[in-house]
Amino acid sequence: MNSSFIGLLLITLSYSVPVLNSTKSAKKYIMKLLSEYNLRGLQLKNRLVMAPLTRSRAIDNIPNDLMAEYYSQRAGAGLIITEGTAPSPNGLGYARIPGIYSDAQIKGWKKITTAVHDNNGKIFLQIMHTGRVSHPANMPENAEVIAPSSVQLSGQMYTDTEGMQDYPTPREMSLIDILQTQAEYVQAAKNAMEAGFDGVELHGANGYLIEQFINPASNKRNDNYGGSIENRNRFAIETAQKVANAIGGDKTGIRLSPYGVFNDIEIFKGINESFNYLSGELGKLDLAYIHIVDHSGMGTPEVPQSIKSSIKTAFGGTIIISGGLDKAKAEAVLESGHGELVAFGRPYIANPDLANRFARDLEIAEPDSSTFYTPGAEGYTDYPTA
Repeated sequence: MNSSFIGLLLITLSYSVPVLNSTKSAKKYIMKLLSEYNLRGLQLKNRLVMAPLTRSRAIDNIPNDLMAEYYSQRAGAGLIITEGTAPSPNGLGYARIPGIYSDAQIKGWKKITTAVHDNNGKIFLQIMHTGRVSHPANMPENAEVIAPSSVQLSGQMYTDTEGMQDYPTPREMSLIDILQTQAEYVQAAKNAMEAGFDGVELHGANGYLIEQFINPASNKRNDNYGGSIENRNRFAIETAQKVANAIGGDKTGIRLSPYGVFNDIEIFKGINESFNYLSGELGKLDLAYIHIVDHSGMGTPEVPQSIKSSIKTAFGGTIIISGGLDKAKAEAVLESGHGELVAFGRPYIANPDLANRFARDLEIAEPDSSTFYTPGAEGYTDYPTA
């Protein structure tokens, strides 16, 4: 069987596993990057994950037909994880990000999940409460900026109505606020199931609310949610447990960013012990996966392989590795056993058919960064397939 036939067979089967007698190099890709994977009963057609990407196309925070087209174009991924989606008005941080707390939003997301499923894709909703990474100009009336502690974020945030604005000082969450916010995560997860998602991912990375509790730079509390490693991880663990109880651990993942410094998050004393403890506790909840973010390719501190490995060992389940990957690096991750799935972010912006391009060894297009967060189809749904 020659290599041309192998390529044709890959296209015909829409990235499924080809049959016998392939070359050694082609077989390697077939068995790993493009091979199927069973994620707690959810059969993925390949091991490529489309990472969550904020794209700011949800007018009035409601998912729409344009977004349905965008996600369905990328259904060749083994698993799509959506952009960060607010569980409540208080969780809205950026301009034009979607929510999952109203009937209109649930109906909007239902269009998207249907479009993805009609194209043989699988899709998780990322639930993102931005906490202090917000501004009232990006939030509806009566919403407020809350966080574990009243620690102002440095720098400015873009708003559609007022341009660039300083981050406000958030109000410190009371114990009642904590319980209410956890209930919002749970309801968001239930709403996601109603909207037809295959599962949810809790955004515990990149300096948003869950990580604001984990990191001592943003958590100055002296109650049961602050101070010690156990206390600072309590919000993350309790929220994951409540969501898993509501929709099933097999439908619940979480994203973490050890050694991340985005949004004034700091590398702190005891960071390895903290993430090992957190991962072990999350493992007890029998979650679907931990999604590890490594943004060192974008200039942040490198995430040591040792902490990735210890997270994997402590968790004991599926690991998604994300950040700075290309086809060769992703294949190496899978071959080494460092992760079971590999996530790609920006490559999926300009390459809706990324799995097909990998299968055929085609050029990977570069995205236009000037249209990452602008409204409309330009730089969103107009990237061609190969």
